[in-house]
Amino acid sequence: MKLERAFRIKPGKKVKLGHYDPGETFGYEKSSKMHATLQKDIARLDELQYVLYAENRRALLVVLQAVDTAGKDGTIRHVMAGMNPQSCKVASFKAPSAEEAEHDFLWRIHRAVPGRGEVGIFNRSYYEDVLVVRVHNLVPQAVWSKRYDQINSFERFLTQNHVRIVKLFLHISKEEQKRRLEKRLDDPTRQWKLSPADFRERQYWDDYQRAYEDALTRCNTEEAPWYIIPANKKWFRNLAVCQILVHALEEMKMNFPKPTIDLSQIKLK
Repeated sequence: MKLERAFRIKPGKKVKLGHYDPGETFGYEKSSKMHATLQKDIARLDELQYVLYAENRRALLVVLQAVDTAGKDGTIRHVMAGMNPQSCKVASFKAPSAEEAEHDFLWRIHRAVPGRGEVGIFNRSYYEDVLVVRVHNLVPQAVWSKRYDQINSFERFLTQNHVRIVKLFLHISKEEQKRRLEKRLDDPTRQWKLSPADFRERQYWDDYQRAYEDALTRCNTEEAPWYIIPANKKWFRNLAVCQILVHALEEMKMNFPKPTIDLSQIKLK
């Protein structure tokens, strides 16, 4: 099965996260065969990134959104491990700085958009401004409710300027989040990742689910589609994300540029 097709949300569809099984694997099993498939896909991703860099005409922007512990960092570490860091950059967006707060909510985002030939990965993104801002009433509803259309316009602008956007929502269950938090509590090598906010935000689980449903529904377009990735099983999450990114880059039908010199005139002695 083409995982790209399985997880891409059809524009216009109203999303209800309860209808998506976060433990789904579509018949795939954790095995040496699956691992070999993932490694092959990672190698293909590296090849395609090289062509993107050489062509230097377009960019790929990967937007990762998820609740805490869903695996944004793990996805970056495992799936993008083979990419050349020279042309692959990761940006994280936390609470805005004083300077950023003096501008519109997309100002700091636009500055981090990848340039031509680059892959940019957003570990959280501008969608926080219709998620955490909404859940915690940081701005009035009259403000954040307008941002869906503003986001759609921004993404349309980027795609019209040769930035391919792939938006991935890593979907885990509330029970799986609890298990992962407990594991971090018991593991000294992971305790450093914990913060009071991880446990505080869990109290707003239902509010976040509704906020995500609205974002996934209202900001899902042909130019910038959303993918809902079952992420309870980390190995399957990695496989699905890798195959989706490979498909996105292959769809761009990139080519190596022609030499800038006359090769027939080169004589090696």
